[in-house]
Amino acid sequence: MSENEENEPRGRARLPDGVLVRAVRLSDAEEITDLINLPGYRAGTLRPPYQRVEEVRKHMENPSPGALNLVVTQNGKIVGNGGLNRLSGRRQHVASIGMGVHDDFTGRGFGRILLGAMVDAADDWLDIKRLELTVYTDNDVAIGLYRKFGFEREGLLRAFGFRSGEYVDAYTMARLRL
Repeated sequence: MSENEENEPRGRARLPDGVLVRAVRLSDAEEITDLINLPGYRAGTLRPPYQRVEEVRKHMENPSPGALNLVVTQNGKIVGNGGLNRLSGRRQHVASIGMGVHDDFTGRGFGRILLGAMVDAADDWLDIKRLELTVYTDNDVAIGLYRKFGFEREGLLRAFGFRSGEYVDAYTMARLRL
């Protein structure tokens, strides 16, 4: 069995040669910092510009309980990252997700691979019934990807975030495993 076959989400298409999905490592801090500071990546998040490696590393060292933090790599280079954070108490059946792809690697299927790995983990390993997320209303590519995985729009969050000098709206989307 190849390294790629061992890391393929069950029931998903075979990963292309050189592509790997794996857990985040502390040694990834600098590369992830470079990724999240890219203008296109950052535009889809709530992150401020100019993140420091030390801030990212500190966040990586103290993950939320029950968090699953992944990267997708191509030939060893991190081209995307995502996180699944399980909620607690009476919402322990729920997890929120967030993800992003390197500006130079969008449109090549890395988002699909990463989201597929998180959905697979939620469904087949973590017994998550509800996955939820927020996405800016102008992010048509991400909205389309989420819909392909069964996410449905549930609401509109007006003036959700401040980006590029203006307030922008976001949708809440969720996927229920019945």
